[in-house]
Amino acid sequence: MNKNMLIDEIGKKTELMRRDCIEMGYAAGSQGAHFGPALSCIEIVATMFFGVMNHDPQIPEMPERDRFVMSKGHASLAYYSALIEASYIPKDMIPQFKGNNSILCGHPSMNIKYGIEISSGSLGNGFPVACGMAKAAKFKGEKHNVYCVVGDGECNEGIIWEAAMNAAKNELDNIVAVVDINGFQLSGKTEEIMAINLDALWKAAGWDVSRVENGNDVEQMLDALMKAKDAKDGKPHVILAKTIKGKGISYMENNLAFHAGPINQEQYKQAIADLEKAKMGGNIQ
Repeated sequence: MNKNMLIDEIGKKTELMRRDCIEMGYAAGSQGAHFGPALSCIEIVATMFFGVMNHDPQIPEMPERDRFVMSKGHASLAYYSALIEASYIPKDMIPQFKGNNSILCGHPSMNIKYGIEISSGSLGNGFPVACGMAKAAKFKGEKHNVYCVVGDGECNEGIIWEAAMNAAKNELDNIVAVVDINGFQLSGKTEEIMAINLDALWKAAGWDVSRVENGNDVEQMLDALMKAKDAKDGKPHVILAKTIKGKGISYMENNLAFHAGPINQEQYKQAIADLEKAKMGGNIQ
């Protein structure tokens, strides 16, 4: 498949994934969902699953599969939607999100049969596990890569930097992390909660750093991820991707009120209308 066809294919997956996110979140009723942080990273996750990673839903425990870790586990909707569109999780499970005895928990719960590599959600803890996976692969001489999505607010956690420095020390060039810089966290804007220079910190930790100015653009994400995937230069790789919180839903974009919470029937209908309009090439604004 040539690059343009691949970009088009990934783009179609992002449309389906956004719809899945809305359907799952609405099905959760009053329990709500983390819509904003999931919708911001749809293109990141879709490009990993459908453009870059080596995996097979027919053989979920394939030893040579690339590993994926959603460190910002509250964005589980993005993760589950990728697994649904990749056929790890049946679509008829969508209404089970946050249901009793459902595998679709509010935060990912390890279930490799369905493509869920590890449990995550306590911010800062998924990324060190991803680094551990990469270190184990190096130790065992395995050739797979590890891909990890980290939140910009999550980078306030000290454990992120301890793990980052350890990864650089061990020359883990088989891990690619993407920081989803959507500019918000639970309590407000990241720049107001704790302003940090991500470029400087990741470089100081010893990582190869690249930046994507529009992380909601599939082509930009694909180029950056492929470059990082192919660079075996003794350095772990991080991509700083600027995204839009709640991307694709007019009333959710850059709206902290939809970091987490339920949506009512009217909001659900508006979200679906926004997605249909975008699918036809319209502007949701």
